[in-house]
Amino acid sequence: MTTNIIAHRGASRLAPENTMPAFKLAYKLGADGIETDVQLTKDNIPVLIHDEHVKRTANGRGFVKDFTFAELRKLDAGSWFSKKYTGTKIVSLDEFLQWIKPRPLYLNIELKNTKIDYKNLETIVYDMLKSYQLLDRTTLSTFNPVSVQRMQDLFSDVEIALLTSRRNRNLVHDAKRIGANALHIKYRLLTPSLVDACRRKKIKVRVYTVNRPIKMAKCFALKTDGIFTDVPDLGLEQRKQFHQTN
Repeated sequence: MTTNIIAHRGASRLAPENTMPAFKLAYKLGADGIETDVQLTKDNIPVLIHDEHVKRTANGRGFVKDFTFAELRKLDAGSWFSKKYTGTKIVSLDEFLQWIKPRPLYLNIELKNTKIDYKNLETIVYDMLKSYQLLDRTTLSTFNPVSVQRMQDLFSDVEIALLTSRRNRNLVHDAKRIGANALHIKYRLLTPSLVDACRRKKIKVRVYTVNRPIKMAKCFALKTDGIFTDVPDLGLEQRKQFHQTN
């Protein structure tokens, strides 16, 4: 089994996270998939941004939920990273799905609904994925267990992942119980027994955020389904080396 290399917010060590330059670079480098984050604007447009507040990755102040999409598009989401990316725009989910549709990439969409539980976020994102016929290669993930349960009740044709960084002896059982069919864990939770438990329950396991070769090697050795990394080029190189020597 090959562990997929999933570009975390795109190739986010090399270009501004969650922007088209980062996504395009991840694809160019050969990543197997792309992970991104979705929140809702004031006018209910799903946009790709990690933080609930825009100040870290754009030249503005305020919560995403308090901007219209048109207002967000006026912000510069690239110059904080490098002058080279001055003028880069915040991306809508619609724009991103148009781009990814013809490209053979796995897609992980993290619903950012833990701090702000956006109304109907799950359904809005699902309906858009369905319209683009991307459900079969997409995972919807969230740290919010209530959101996982909502999705399990609503959708049967898309993979749903519980994200977690918390130690829990019954983690795999609890994830399965609330309706998750994938588990996305922080690296420090990764153990052979957890991977074995996921296999027994037929739950896929992916690990975040893995940027160091030694940690990548452990993920490959345990045959995890994927790793999320800011450096997909390094991940691809390390995976190749691992398989050449094992």
